[in-house]
Amino acid sequence: MISYCIKTDNIEIIQYLLNKISNLDFPDIIYCNKTFKKYENVIMHCRNTNYEEFKNIISSLVSDIIIKFYQEKLVRRMIIVNYFYFEDYEKKLIYENCKEFLLQSKEEVYETLFKEIEKYVNDKRNIYIQGIVNFRISEYIKALDNIVDMGVNKYIIEKEYKEFINLLKIYVNSAECKTDILHLIYSNGESILLDKEKNIISLENNNINNLKYLSDITFSSNDIALNTLLSMLPKKIEIHIIDKEDEFINTLKLIFESRINICTECNICKTYRNLKIPTMKLK
Repeated sequence: MISYCIKTDNIEIIQYLLNKISNLDFPDIIYCNKTFKKYENVIMHCRNTNYEEFKNIISSLVSDIIIKFYQEKLVRRMIIVNYFYFEDYEKKLIYENCKEFLLQSKEEVYETLFKEIEKYVNDKRNIYIQGIVNFRISEYIKALDNIVDMGVNKYIIEKEYKEFINLLKIYVNSAECKTDILHLIYSNGESILLDKEKNIISLENNNINNLKYLSDITFSSNDIALNTLLSMLPKKIEIHIIDKEDEFINTLKLIFESRINICTECNICKTYRNLKIPTMKLK
């Protein structure tokens, strides 16, 4: 017979653990709940020789407990300690980003934790949950720390993006318009600009070093088109969507707001759609 004792002073964890054990499809487990001093102890015995499966069950139970009862606290503490200089509302946004990344990498993070718990379970029979969280899951902590870094980086990029958009909106709303209308043909993530006579506007002389209205971050492949629109500053922009909208089109909507009109079925749209060739790339 092989036995394990899982110890904690958290009643919720004990109740969760007992419920999980009661629903296990492993009839050879005998278990009981005992109180010693301030700790609650769940003691489990395996009656047969299938010890490897029993150890896997123990490792899974402990991993599940840490994910459910400690992961959020660990991530929040990392944000508070490592990024104390952010405002409270910023920390909340960062945490929401972390939740998103944790969901995306759920299996990978769990596997990292499980391997560390499995190693511990192979050597020890007495499992103090808080002790494991504090001292025995360093690789899992590193994985969470990486998630927090990703959450912070996403927040900073989004913040810079919003600030950049706001600056461009101020310019658009305060500067004098230089033309009545421009057409933007958008297909496969590339743009063609037409003037009011529907002639193609040459962008070949534009290069990245001469663009005035770009931020330090790159958020689309259409920086030259955006720069041209801001330079010519039309009263109205007809955007002809040949396939689908994406981040660049959403950016234009944020900057130019009511000046934007989205079109998908006019003669220009039909002409470019019927051409069935890629839109030429801006140089």
